[in-house]
Amino acid sequence: MNLKVESTRLPEVKLVVPDIFQDRRGFFMETFRRDLFESHGLPTDFVQDNHSRSTRGVIRGLHFQYSPPMGKLMRVSAGEAFLVAVDIRKESPTVGRWVGIRASAENRVQVWAPAGFARGFCVLSDHADIQYKCTGIYNAAGESGIRWNDSKIGIEWPIGEGILSEKDRSAQSLTEWLARPEARQLAYSKEL
Repeated sequence: MNLKVESTRLPEVKLVVPDIFQDRRGFFMETFRRDLFESHGLPTDFVQDNHSRSTRGVIRGLHFQYSPPMGKLMRVSAGEAFLVAVDIRKESPTVGRWVGIRASAENRVQVWAPAGFARGFCVLSDHADIQYKCTGIYNAAGESGIRWNDSKIGIEWPIGEGILSEKDRSAQSLTEWLARPEARQLAYSKEL
């Protein structure tokens, strides 16, 4: 097996493309393999797997966890979605910048976004299943969000006004997050 890892316009966010063996019966791929991830400098200590299903037009995010800080390896196992990662680390040279990747069950790409990045997605197909491996255990008291349409970030979502939860619709701005004392827990570090 082989694994291709490509850089995005945000150096810490990676596009992960596994080998796919496909024939008339279907396909097989390894979505995670410790030795290959290690050889590419990707994390291998995932402690939680999540699975989300949403319908066309749903936008979820931008979510993140600061205590404990959590990175996510995201993929779409059914349908198509636009996966987004935004740098929310204080004093980072790329704070407020975002990257968006169209991921689908057909292209089978994965997106790695470390702790210090808010993540979200919008569904482009009738429904989509998004699965993600997490480097931290979920902690409701240590999670937060950034408004999906924060003008200081300027994400170019491929849909108009989406279907959002009230929590996501009323999330704080990036400026509000950076002013909070908790933001220091995701401060920029060259070691990330």
